[in-house]
Amino acid sequence: MKSFRLLTVPLLAMGLACVASKAAIANILIQIDKPTQTMTVSIDGQVRYRWRVSTGATGFSTPAGSYTPFRMEVMHYSQEWDNAGMPHAIFFTTRGHSIHGSDHPGLGTPVSHGCVRLSLPNATTLYQLVVAEGMPKTKVVVRGPDPPGFTSPSQPPQQKRRWPLQGLFHF
Repeated sequence: MKSFRLLTVPLLAMGLACVASKAAIANILIQIDKPTQTMTVSIDGQVRYRWRVSTGATGFSTPAGSYTPFRMEVMHYSQEWDNAGMPHAIFFTTRGHSIHGSDHPGLGTPVSHGCVRLSLPNATTLYQLVVAEGMPKTKVVVRGPDPPGFTSPSQPPQQKRRWPLQGLFHF
């Protein structure tokens, strides 16, 4: 009987330690509201961030629903969209929809090809938060109908091109 008590105390202590460590892991709720083009990030029920986003343009809807992210990439290059860079990508549908950073114009309007775009600094913040707390503890909820009106997807910001030999010859 004494050996049973000696074994019970350490097991009980380990069990409490496990419960305490699990309680330290926060639950993250990422809510995307398509009509207002905003993202609200809550941690354990407390709103921490509210950011402007861009969801899918006409014909490229961001699907409404509740999702758990399943893949993250610090830098993803989309084979579907001309190798477009998608920094700090958090994938939430198996069809390829993700939340990612972007320097494309039009945040706050539905101009993406279906992903949820947010500013580069905000994408970094969100990515680091999900890495720290874990994908299983993260829920992505996309709500609302697509905003009315016709919106076409934005194009990447254009760089000024220089001729390769520009400036080498003086006539």
